[in-house]
Amino acid sequence: MTIRRTIALASLLFLAALLAAWWSDDRRTDPVGLTPSLTGQVEYCTTCHADLPEISPSHPVETFGCVICHGGERLALDADLAHSTLRGGANPSDLAVVEQSCGGAECHSGSPDDDSDHIQRVMTSVQATYTGAIASIRYTFGAQPDLTAHAGVYAVADEVITSETGLFAIDAFDPAAETNPFVQAFGERCLTCHLSADPPEGDAYARLTGCAACHTPGIEGMENGQVHRLTTAIPYTQCNTCHNRGNYDLRAMEFVERTDTPTDRLHDYYQPIAEFTQCEYTLDCIDCHTRVESMGDGDIHSNQAEIEYVQCKTCHGTPDELPLTHTITGEDDLALKLAFLNPVTDLRVGDTILVTEQGEPLWNTRVMPDGTYTLVGKATGQTFTFNPVMGTACQQDPANQLSASCHACHAVER
Repeated sequence: MTIRRTIALASLLFLAALLAAWWSDDRRTDPVGLTPSLTGQVEYCTTCHADLPEISPSHPVETFGCVICHGGERLALDADLAHSTLRGGANPSDLAVVEQSCGGAECHSGSPDDDSDHIQRVMTSVQATYTGAIASIRYTFGAQPDLTAHAGVYAVADEVITSETGLFAIDAFDPAAETNPFVQAFGERCLTCHLSADPPEGDAYARLTGCAACHTPGIEGMENGQVHRLTTAIPYTQCNTCHNRGNYDLRAMEFVERTDTPTDRLHDYYQPIAEFTQCEYTLDCIDCHTRVESMGDGDIHSNQAEIEYVQCKTCHGTPDELPLTHTITGEDDLALKLAFLNPVTDLRVGDTILVTEQGEPLWNTRVMPDGTYTLVGKATGQTFTFNPVMGTACQQDPANQLSASCHACHAVER
């Protein structure tokens, strides 16, 4: 009887194992293959991620797939194995891996001549290097002889043969090597605003790192901040996650958060100490500041002021000069390419737009037949009509055209 019972029990266990294997195999998801045209290699990511929205119109999944940007094991069906070699976790645009994820001559590390050197421009930008703050603090406390950038958050070189600033490389800022306690404290407490830094906790600071710090808005309140989106329609609230959350106390070397509670756009846009005009808070930051100002121009700069050049006169002109313009004459015009990436306006060959003094197209503007101008908000799609200064009663000195001078008459009273 014992032998029979043992055999019977073994048979039951074997049958149970077969049933378990059958049940598991029956429930296993069939692989869903995708062969992106850029790689020609099948990948199974969409087996689990078929519900993800397309990340942007310029990155169609049929062309790029997932692995070329994110990394990962393309043939794995087990989630842990598939994700084991992801670049940057869920963020392949983190600056530590961005060259592997987004680089290449055909993508974002191409030539400045064809305007595809985006990674080089970002890596050398003040947004990423934090050179302005580092140089200012080190100079203030006697750690360097001038306000020229000597160090950044990381060491970086200007790969272009020529440099408008004359800076071809900077070293990595090392707080431990500093002798002044204030500079040491700055390095320990105040390096949270550059593109490589993880932000402080709280929805007010909610952003990713690298390119996605700007181009992936709307992650506040979301677990792990995983939003599958890249956009050039960046609202001012995304800029606020770094630029408008408070101020640094240079005596204590600590960040002091805003204590006011904004209830409308006007008060949310600028801190109480700021002076500004109505158009500055009605528009979004990207409607005035160009991509070169934000992303950099490929040169290493010592401070933010060196890279900012848009003033009120860029769009409004001066009492004796109209703003600069450019008429689009061909389909390969840069303005049309930029408008394609954020189609808030139907820009066409033959349209005349405003341009900066550097010739950078303000592609969301247009010169109208009656001599007025229109601007379409890149984040809101709202259309604004405005007039040039020339021909008005403006008494401002044409030779003194910084925006601060315009504030003398046009600043908002709060």
